[in-house]
Amino acid sequence: MTPRFSRFLAFAFAAFVAMVGAQSASAQAVLRDAETEKFLADISAGVAKSAGLQPGALKLYLVGDNSINAFVAEGQIIYLNSGTIEQADNYNELQGVIAHELGHIEGGDAVRTELGAASAMRISLLSLLAGLAAVAAGAPEAGMAALMAGQQAAEGKFLAYSRQQEGSADASAVRHLNEAHLSGKGMVSFFTKLKREEYRLTPSYTKIDTYEVDHPMSEDREQVLRDSFSKSPYWNQPLDAETQARFLRIKGKLIGYMDDPAITLNKYPQSDQSPAALYARAYAYHRGGYPAQATIEVDKLVATSPHDPYLLEIKGQILLESGKPKEALVPLREAVTNSGNTPLIGSLLGHALVATDDSTHLQEASRVLKVAVQRDYENPDAWYNLGVVYTRLGDEPRASLATAERFALEGKSRLALASAEAAMHGIPAGTPDYLRAQDIALTARDAAERERKRR
Repeated sequence: MTPRFSRFLAFAFAAFVAMVGAQSASAQAVLRDAETEKFLADISAGVAKSAGLQPGALKLYLVGDNSINAFVAEGQIIYLNSGTIEQADNYNELQGVIAHELGHIEGGDAVRTELGAASAMRISLLSLLAGLAAVAAGAPEAGMAALMAGQQAAEGKFLAYSRQQEGSADASAVRHLNEAHLSGKGMVSFFTKLKREEYRLTPSYTKIDTYEVDHPMSEDREQVLRDSFSKSPYWNQPLDAETQARFLRIKGKLIGYMDDPAITLNKYPQSDQSPAALYARAYAYHRGGYPAQATIEVDKLVATSPHDPYLLEIKGQILLESGKPKEALVPLREAVTNSGNTPLIGSLLGHALVATDDSTHLQEASRVLKVAVQRDYENPDAWYNLGVVYTRLGDEPRASLATAERFALEGKSRLALASAEAAMHGIPAGTPDYLRAQDIALTARDAAERERKRR
C-alpha cells in the first residue's frame, strides 16, 4: 500500500469520524460538569441566536483530550476538546471557536462532508480499477502510476472540499459574533495559537504545502479575520470581568482534573490564592491521594462564596470519593437546591445517598435520581444508581429497566436487550415503563443484529 493511499484513507477516516463517529467516540471521553456546561451555554447564547437556533437547542460537550480541537456531529451539538479551554486565555477566544463551529452546523457540514468524502472515494476506486486493468494488460508500471495519480487526485479533492467548508465557517463566525455584539479579537488571537501549533508540529526545514492540509492555513485565516473584525464596532469591546472570572474558574478546575497533579501544582503554586488556583489544587491533591490537603483547599474555595452550588458540589464530590458519603450529603443537598435542581448535581447527590448504605435514604435517592434522569436522560451513572435503588427497594423489574437504559446509552446492545426483556416480564403491559422497555428492546435487537452481520 503506497504512503499517499494510506494518507488518503486517514483523511477519509477522519471525515467518517466527524460525520458519524463523533457521538460514539466522544461518549467514551465526554467530561460532564454542570458548571462548565452552564458556562459554555451562557457564552454561546448570542452566537447561537444569530445562527437561528432556539434557546437551549445548542448542546456543547467537553471531550477529555488535551489537543486543541472542536468539531460538530449531526444535529446541533458541538464538542470541545479540553485542550481548547486549557490553551485559551479568555472566554472570548472560546466564543470565536464556538461561532466557527456554529458555521459548520448552519452549513450542514456534517452531512456535506459525507458527500465530499464519497465523491473523493469514487475517484479513488476508479483509479484502482484503471490500475488493475493496466496491470492485467501487462503494464504494471502504468497501473501503479494510474493508481497513485488517482489517489492523489482523490485526496486533493477531499482536502479542497474541507478547506472550502472551513472558509465558509469562518465567514459565518464573523457574522455571528458581530450580530451578537461580541468582539472578534478572541477568534483572531486563538488563530495565532493555532499558527504557532502548526509550525511547532512541522519540521523547521519543511514548508507546509497548503494543498495537503484540510484547513486553510491559520496564518492566512488570521489575516482575513483580522481585516474583517477590525472594522466591527465591537472590536475593542473589553472583556466582562465576571464572565472572565467564571472562565478562569472552570479552566483551573479542568487543569486540576486533567493534568498530572505535579504539573497542576507547578502551574498553581500556593502563593496563588485565587478561586481558580484553589479549584485546581483541590482536584490535584484529591487525584494525587492527599485528602487532607484537598479538604483544606476546597474549604478555602467554598469560603470565597459559601452558597455557590458548584463550589458545594466539588466539596461533596471530594468527600464522597474520599469515602465519606454521609458528610457529602449536606453540601450536595444545598448544591442541588441552589442550582435549581441541576441534574448532574442531583445525580451526584443520588450517588452519595446510595453510598451511605442507609436504607432510610432510599426514598430520597429515588426521588432525586428520577428528577435527574428526567431532566438529563443521557447520564449512565444516574441510571446505574437508580437501578441500585430499585434493587434495594425490591423492585427488580424497574431495576432491570434502569439497567437497560444505562446499557443502551453505553452502546451495549446485547446487554440492553437482555435487561429490557427482563423488565418486560415484570412490568404490566401497556404501562409507560413497559412501553419504554419495549422501545429499548426493539432498538437494541436491531443494533445487535447489525453487529452480528458485520462480524
